[in-house]
Amino acid sequence: MPVLSSHLAPVAAVARLFDAIRSAPAEIWITLRDEQDVAADVADVRRRTEAGETLPLAGYVFAAKDNIDVAGLPTTAAHPAFSHIPERTATVVQRLLDAGAVLVGKTNMDQFATGLVGARSPYGAVSSAHDADRVSGGSSSGSGAATGWRIVDFALGTDTAGSGRVPGAYNRVVGLKPTLGLLPLDGVLPASPSYDTVSIFAPDVALATKVLDIAAGVSDLDPHSRSCPADVPQAAPVRPRVAIPDDASLVSLSPAMREAFAGAVRRAEEFGAEVQTIDFAPFLEAAQLLYDGGLVAERGWSFGAFLAAHPEGADPSVATIAAGAMAVDGVSVIDAQQTLLALTAEARRRIDAVDALLIPTAPIHPRHDELAADPLGVNRTVGTFTNFVNLMDLAAVAVHAETVPGEGEFGVSFVTPAFHDQVAADLAARFCAEDPGEPLAFSGGVDVAVFGAHLRGEPLNGQLQALGARFVRDVVTAPTFRMLLVEGEVDRPAVIRSADGAELPGELWRLSPLAVAQLLGTIAPPLALGHIELSDGSVVLGFTASVVGEERDITDLGGWRAYRAVASV
Repeated sequence: MPVLSSHLAPVAAVARLFDAIRSAPAEIWITLRDEQDVAADVADVRRRTEAGETLPLAGYVFAAKDNIDVAGLPTTAAHPAFSHIPERTATVVQRLLDAGAVLVGKTNMDQFATGLVGARSPYGAVSSAHDADRVSGGSSSGSGAATGWRIVDFALGTDTAGSGRVPGAYNRVVGLKPTLGLLPLDGVLPASPSYDTVSIFAPDVALATKVLDIAAGVSDLDPHSRSCPADVPQAAPVRPRVAIPDDASLVSLSPAMREAFAGAVRRAEEFGAEVQTIDFAPFLEAAQLLYDGGLVAERGWSFGAFLAAHPEGADPSVATIAAGAMAVDGVSVIDAQQTLLALTAEARRRIDAVDALLIPTAPIHPRHDELAADPLGVNRTVGTFTNFVNLMDLAAVAVHAETVPGEGEFGVSFVTPAFHDQVAADLAARFCAEDPGEPLAFSGGVDVAVFGAHLRGEPLNGQLQALGARFVRDVVTAPTFRMLLVEGEVDRPAVIRSADGAELPGELWRLSPLAVAQLLGTIAPPLALGHIELSDGSVVLGFTASVVGEERDITDLGGWRAYRAVASV
């Protein structure tokens, strides 16, 4: 349920919201909107819905990391001297506002989105929502904490090296890091522009994917934005193949954290995953390139000159990284890029053989005092399993696994190839025993109605699953169709239009455009794909046929399963 109660008047609902804000640590925020302005927005959304406007995020409130522009509010990137008030709202935020969500404020962050700990900010170090002695994780520290405190329904972060995933683990919320380019970056301050993405924090997978679906889409103002290709799987397999790191790659985990990860692997096996161990070395080697090689020059391009000109207010760790980035020569950049390409090719051979990786989100959950004693070393360890993901153009969903006594929060991430975001979300939802929510519409799936051998439990259903198809719902045709029996090696029904028809039960499955073409190639005459009208008035693709008049009419039996039950007697 949304944070704002629909049973309260806007002013009262927002008053309760701001009471929750005041009861949580002030370090979560850099800028809060005026309470009256928020109440006015809530009232406006209610008026629009009462007038009949469809607003999928009506009633939801959210926060945005303070490197994402909102017109009229300061953008600081956690550096006071950088503060400026943009005239235009970032596209990713505007799409959420247009859908009825109400922004409450801008959240604290590691300065210039450089860090995974949430303590590199002059606005204060942010703690985990569940342990004040331990960090919230960064760089999207305030967004993760605001969601963990349940102050907001969801929050936007950014992610280059894990900033949209680590705070998810440390605050017991979902951290969704989409494929690069799915969420537009215009109006978002770059950190490493080749590897940046906006991310989403939410209490569950269903809301995270709902927000992603609304905010995703190509923006003409963002040269990095891109759309999904035609072969995107629409669902995770029933028996997914999941790869985990080999023991040698888990040395950064303590024995207790190793046991927590082993428990997470068992949970994956319990929901049907086929787990295999792989040599994880290429992924870990690539992770080191983000800060230790020429790729760090992108951070110099993004904010190095500003910090050199404004050393006051700079976080020491961020300043050190920026100074090093500014000193990188061009040959080092090319060397790092070529090394990354080689490691990515090697890693692809591993990940292409499975549906997803299952990895620890972070090997440790540091206390503030541990971080203070070794700020760079602790941050490096936190990023062990996150730094490589964007470098290799992968998608990930991070979820909480368990609280380890004496060591903090432990989470895992499901990592998939680019554009396989739905697969990662499905697996994360199964891990959490949650409803995955509505399928992602932006992936361009095509709905196909099936009525016989492709139904769940029937002989050819495996074809749909092998094509990455997703079961959407049970359906019934309009009363203008009849069902005929087409006999063969596998008996199938033919659904044909008829004035003397009946409602026929079936199922709706969603396939990628390429999968529809591949499915069509398996269909033998007289069967074909054509338009089928459903009982709700919608028209979808579905199995139909051109008949020759010799087929047996089985309409009156009430559908394929009913026919099969009779035929088996």
